[in-house]
Amino acid sequence: MKTRRWISLLGVLLLGTALSAAHASQTNIAEGVSSRPDVSITLKTGIGEEGMYFKGVGGTIDGQINPKIKIPQDAVVQLTLINGDGALHDVAIPAFSAKSDEVVGRDSSSVFVFRASESGQFAYFCSIPGHRAAGMEGKLIVGESDADAQADSLADISRDPADLPAPIGDREPKTIRVDMETVEKQARLADGTSYRYWTFDGQVPGPMLRVREGDTVDLTLRNAEDSTMIHSVDFHAVTGPGGGASVLQVPPGGQKSLSFKAIKPGLYVYHCATPMVAHHIANGMYGMILVEPEGGLPPVDHEFYVMQGEIYTTQAYGQHGEQSFDVRKLLDEKPEYYVFNGAVGALTEQHPLKAKVGERVRIFFGVGGPNATSSFHVIGEMFDKAYAWGGTTSAPAEHIQTISVPPGGATIVDFELEVPGKYVLVDHALSRMERGLAGFLQVEGEDVPEIYAPGDD
Repeated sequence: MKTRRWISLLGVLLLGTALSAAHASQTNIAEGVSSRPDVSITLKTGIGEEGMYFKGVGGTIDGQINPKIKIPQDAVVQLTLINGDGALHDVAIPAFSAKSDEVVGRDSSSVFVFRASESGQFAYFCSIPGHRAAGMEGKLIVGESDADAQADSLADISRDPADLPAPIGDREPKTIRVDMETVEKQARLADGTSYRYWTFDGQVPGPMLRVREGDTVDLTLRNAEDSTMIHSVDFHAVTGPGGGASVLQVPPGGQKSLSFKAIKPGLYVYHCATPMVAHHIANGMYGMILVEPEGGLPPVDHEFYVMQGEIYTTQAYGQHGEQSFDVRKLLDEKPEYYVFNGAVGALTEQHPLKAKVGERVRIFFGVGGPNATSSFHVIGEMFDKAYAWGGTTSAPAEHIQTISVPPGGATIVDFELEVPGKYVLVDHALSRMERGLAGFLQVEGEDVPEIYAPGDD
């Protein structure tokens, strides 16, 4: 097959033999690019059991899935995309206004050239709708400076879903002391993107609190001295005005206290309730408290703590740099980001859930919001038991595929893991995956062909 070359920039020479290929191809040359590339990169698309991906071809990235590509600053980069699976794909690097043509059909290809004029860490991904969320995304690191260290310097705001208290079990009621602090901090929202969060104890969601029915909770809420806002907390588990928020409006550097009795079991959301309440919640101020019924919940092998939220930024989803809050988008209920545990990649890259075949897991799931209802679903699994709306004293529903959770609401789901693999946590309003909303449950173990057996192609 012949190679077609489209070179639109006046004064740029043909790349000659460097662009020769055995497959149909289109070549785009970006402004300021010389006739010879300094770096040549080849990626091949693929589809497997774990989703879609790019695979490196040749050099130090050979065979790597979604390889981390390191290149010098100001290098002229030639990138070749080869279609390895027959589906429609492309590859885009928006930071450098660089993008391949679409390739469809196995072994078709596209070549483009750009200059890496800015140092830092940038995303490359397939821009076909759904493909980035399905796994087709990697990192391009430009410059001799340690871009990885620069990226790592951003605080990880996301709470590990395994970070929650152990079950209480069967004990008598007692008094529990709880100390919480409201903290405002700049942290990672997505790769190359930061946001100033408002938090409980420096993470999103705030700490999961665990008491039993009949316990008395002595709570002290502090607001960090460097905060810019008054903060508070409204516990949906509190019986009293404002869920406690009426007496827990704390100025920067101050503290206030409240004592309450947990009289009704269930899984409850808490959140900041300082005006504008939706603004405080959208910035990350939410968490959950579990009031266990007498005798506790049935035992499981693993418990996880997951919350869904929305973030409203002035700039569009995926823009790099420091993002700022947009009140108009909040009022119009049009978030740029949907997130599990505070950030894009929190439960895929930073803290995936992990378990083994044969184990039973429990997910405490809540929606901070402030606006969107979640249709919580784990792709490839059914909930053996689902405690609707976080109730623990009513009989759970069984064998549930998807469960709706409103903002300010919660649920508890239990299920046994029969087959190994990567399971994806989603809101089944699936377009939200394109704005960051996905998590992984990684299950290790031996294959179980009598339950799940991929065919030989």
